[in-house]
Amino acid sequence: MSTGVEERHGTARRRVSGTAGDRTAVATSHVLLTFGAVLVVVPFVWVFVSSFKTTSEILASPFSLPADPSLDNYVNAWTDAGIGRYFLNTIVVVGCALFLVMLLGALTAYVLARFRFPGNKVIYNLMLAGLTFPVFLAIVPLFFVLRNAGLLNTLPGLIVTYVAFAFPFTVFFLYSFFRSLPHEVAEAAQVDGAGEWRTFFQIMLPMARPGMASVAIFNFLGLWNQFLLPVALNTETDNYVLTQGMAQFASQAGYAVDFGALYAGVVMTVIPVLVVYVFFQRRLQGSVAQGTFR
Repeated sequence: MSTGVEERHGTARRRVSGTAGDRTAVATSHVLLTFGAVLVVVPFVWVFVSSFKTTSEILASPFSLPADPSLDNYVNAWTDAGIGRYFLNTIVVVGCALFLVMLLGALTAYVLARFRFPGNKVIYNLMLAGLTFPVFLAIVPLFFVLRNAGLLNTLPGLIVTYVAFAFPFTVFFLYSFFRSLPHEVAEAAQVDGAGEWRTFFQIMLPMARPGMASVAIFNFLGLWNQFLLPVALNTETDNYVLTQGMAQFASQAGYAVDFGALYAGVVMTVIPVLVVYVFFQRRLQGSVAQGTFR
């Protein structure tokens, strides 16, 4: 009888201890996440507030609210600094590259995941090897390839480079999604007379929509913030993308930088990324684990 009571008390103590440990882990994670959020949010809020101030206000009182909030900095950044042209170039390059890499990546991942043929594993392993290859080592070969093809310092050349840059990750991410889809669905479609193309575009691709949304977000973030590739392969000022334009804007004025317009340009650069992430965050949260661990 006493042995049973002691066992119950021991079990209760372990439960309390486990619960206390869980609470400690949760509290610690919340503190760390809060600290990380503060490190990210506070600088952005400061830049956003400063974008409504003049340069003299920023230098005299960097942490005060703007005395006379105005959109003049945004107008100056959009027109005088050329942010509008760079923004349009970025939209064209990233939009076209994202469409192409998602289409080609989905087709490649589907074939590698659903069909067995000689060299299947070799091709997939080469895709994985592409993820480990440092992009800066490919700058010189890319330069000569684009120059020989007549695409150096052009937007189409930058689009092709972006597609090649994001292609291995897209295939790697979508491969697991297409492998996890039930074969019975594709077989049923074939019994109903659907060909391979129709099966892919009308049945299998919509079923992999969570994975497509997730990898699209990751690719968008990576391509939108890309700096090394355009700096090395796109030196024509009229074809600059946002990252190049912002770097030029910050450096060309020397010590006479218009900080208000510069911060306005930073805000205009970051806003599209925030909008895309907020819009797709539910799909991202629900599909990262599915695509990675299946």
